[in-house]
Amino acid sequence: MKTIATTWQREGISDLMIPVTPYIQLDERELEERFIRSSGPGGQNVNKVSTAVQLRFDARNSPSLPPPVRERLERLAGHLLTGDGVIVITANRYRTQESNRQDAQERLLDLIRRAAEPPVPRTATRTPPSSRRKRLEGKRRRSATKSLRSAAEDDD
Repeated sequence: MKTIATTWQREGISDLMIPVTPYIQLDERELEERFIRSSGPGGQNVNKVSTAVQLRFDARNSPSLPPPVRERLERLAGHLLTGDGVIVITANRYRTQESNRQDAQERLLDLIRRAAEPPVPRTATRTPPSSRRKRLEGKRRRSATKSLRSAAEDDD
């Protein structure tokens, strides 16, 4: 975690903060890490060493996130979000605790960065008149074709 985190000196408070965007920093104390046994390759060590990391971040109660970012983050998190608003990320891609720890943190920071981007508002557009004419002409043609079929069946 020390490779990602930097110490911020602001207003006389010296806490270990993790920069996410220029205006959002997470307090390292908001992250909870548990080391669990990893599945997959690892030889004899796989049953003895807990290398996988389960990172938990309480998004719903985090003072570091502005409300609009929090709402978008909860929507983006999907199945990673528990009913209590806690994001749980499990990292077991690597064989070392430190690598898995950094991987889990990077995935969380990436998720928060995506949530921090405001959505692009949709601009309303109108269908061009030529497209409307083409669509209605096609409907007329299909209608005429089908009405000719029904007329042929009535003659029998």
